[in-house]
Amino acid sequence: MTKEVSVLLVGIGGYGNMYAKTLLESTDVSAYVKGVVEINPKHAPAYQTIMDKNIPIYNSIEDFYEEQEADLAIISTPIHLHKDQACYAMEHGSHVLCEKPVTANPEHLTEMKKSRDKTGKFLAIGFNWSFTKSVQSLKQDILNGEFGKPLSMKSLVLWPRNEDYYNRSSWAGKKYSANGDMIFDSVANNATAHFLHHLFYLSGEKIDQSATIQSLTAELYRANPIETFDTCAVKIKTTNNVDITYLASHAVEKEYRPKYTLTFENAMIKYHPDGSTSDIIVEFKDGTVKKYEDPEHNHLEKLTVCIEAIKHNHKDILCGLEAASSHVNAIYAMHQSVKEIPVFPNHWIAYDDERKLTTVQGLSETLKQCYRQESLPNELGVEWSEIGETITFS
Repeated sequence: MTKEVSVLLVGIGGYGNMYAKTLLESTDVSAYVKGVVEINPKHAPAYQTIMDKNIPIYNSIEDFYEEQEADLAIISTPIHLHKDQACYAMEHGSHVLCEKPVTANPEHLTEMKKSRDKTGKFLAIGFNWSFTKSVQSLKQDILNGEFGKPLSMKSLVLWPRNEDYYNRSSWAGKKYSANGDMIFDSVANNATAHFLHHLFYLSGEKIDQSATIQSLTAELYRANPIETFDTCAVKIKTTNNVDITYLASHAVEKEYRPKYTLTFENAMIKYHPDGSTSDIIVEFKDGTVKKYEDPEHNHLEKLTVCIEAIKHNHKDILCGLEAASSHVNAIYAMHQSVKEIPVFPNHWIAYDDERKLTTVQGLSETLKQCYRQESLPNELGVEWSEIGETITFS
């Protein structure tokens, strides 16, 4: 008889609802919800289904483990709660799938690794693409040297986000919690975190690792009334000499799907899904072409991977702390590079009452030009640009 994996859902509002909906409604998942931790359960879309199925709801993770145990804990709570909840779940017998980012505090990584290694449980970090077969195949081909040495990587994400997005929670756009814990919720640490992590992951020299950072220089900006930033332009040099350019903004009028270009010695790899294809396309210097499937097809492949790992008693999770830590270090370094985040000049900012959307005039075009030229706005002489300090990692 096939083992059914028992699951604890920690947080079912926001992104956690995707896990709840899949586990409660899908017949294709060999797992079931054993309990839910949620401080505002009645506001969650899945609340009635949970009640109908007589699934117990707890106010805290501690309350759940006093009464029950679970094979897998899925943590979809605010960023500053991840470390304590993940460690507690592992120390009480559960494997963990923690939503990205793993934490905002680089010092937490050591403690989380210690808990993971001591308990023998896996700690998967929910960067969607890293769990997909297409990205795993691409990464393996990179490691096999199929494209030659990686030279540079760049990514651009233009995703409008309005007032409702920034009012969705008390921690949205905040640097710190009321207790002083690092949150650093921003365009790069939340909605578009996947795509910064992706560049680190593909440039990493082992299948379960990302490249580490040698230096980072950031330009950070805000048009919205938040503590962090809604726009960033970042240049990173990795310790294995890959140049990374990362560009992202929520203060734009039109949404474009994330895109990236990876330059290798013998090939150029492009993911430009707004064009004629949404596949990842490899163009070799000899004219040959190779394709990998669009990794956007299944956002919850990470759930399947974790369930299968538990069912077959293996812990080979390829997106764990070693893969996710470079993103944590990058976010922290961005805030070191630009300690006081500037506001875009007033005369560049526009507000759409109907959409409740704050935008910066010409910003999309500027960031597209930066993407083409692998430049920061300041390097292009943009009027509002202010470049930050270069942070070097020892």
